[in-house]
Amino acid sequence: MKLLMTLLIMSLLSPVLYGKKLYKYKDSQGLWHFSDKPPKHESDQIVEVRQLKAATKRYVWLEKKGEKQNPEYYVINRHKVSVEIEFSLTEINNTISLPALPKRFIVAPGKSQTLFKLKAINKYKSWGYSLKYHYILGSPLARHDENAVYLPPFEKNTSIAVSQAFGGKFSHTDKQNKYAVDLVMPVDTPVHAARAGVVIEVNNDFFKGGTEQAYKSRANSIRILHDDGSMAVYAHLALETAQVYPGLKVYAGQLIGYSGNTGFSSGPHLHFAVQLNTGMELVSVPFKFLEPDGSLDEPRAGSLLAN
Repeated sequence: MKLLMTLLIMSLLSPVLYGKKLYKYKDSQGLWHFSDKPPKHESDQIVEVRQLKAATKRYVWLEKKGEKQNPEYYVINRHKVSVEIEFSLTEINNTISLPALPKRFIVAPGKSQTLFKLKAINKYKSWGYSLKYHYILGSPLARHDENAVYLPPFEKNTSIAVSQAFGGKFSHTDKQNKYAVDLVMPVDTPVHAARAGVVIEVNNDFFKGGTEQAYKSRANSIRILHDDGSMAVYAHLALETAQVYPGLKVYAGQLIGYSGNTGFSSGPHLHFAVQLNTGMELVSVPFKFLEPDGSLDEPRAGSLLAN
């Protein structure tokens, strides 16, 4: 029996990126240094600091075990949240999967059990296949608590203008952002958690922004998982200003970062949305902010939001 080919293709629908700085400096003895870490001594003179391009970090991948003629596949999930992952077979030649693919699985953080097995239908003939998969953060079983209270995501005793609210025509037209709100914030305005939860994703290394399509996936952001399975997204944050890390539990009102102008952005602001995985698709859901008088209200474009 001869195995023709096995191809693994992964599509990350929620990529996590990281980057570093490159420091060029001269020490007290006049020697030049090039390092990804700043100098330790005050006498060392920094000449140049260069921000390196952010690179994708792998958080979910597929592994196999067992015999070559009868492989078993499982998943490693390094996220701090469950993911939904879908597998499919193409270019199938004398191959069968158990259970049948395409199929979706919910994988908790860590190492999964065997998800599926592949083998030749006729072991005396050659066989082969192409295996594709992609995943989405969050469980499709989650349901947003419509009575959840969200604090305005900024400091107390301040008011901030709402530039774009639900259904905004500039950038709130797709399912992920339909029920998002944009708050006008100068760069480095403190950003606070609107609701308690666990930090599951931090992008902290982008340093540019603009309205070109290339910037759509290049916003610094923080994603927080709530106890009902929904996820809050705080986007367009400033370079390297995140005050939290994946796995950290945060309380409502806690400082988590600082606003910026990174990613797809026409000016400094904070983009805030609450999202659910509805089945291999992230969608935003409506929410209400807590008003100073204790009432709950949806954000409205052109209004002032007070904390």
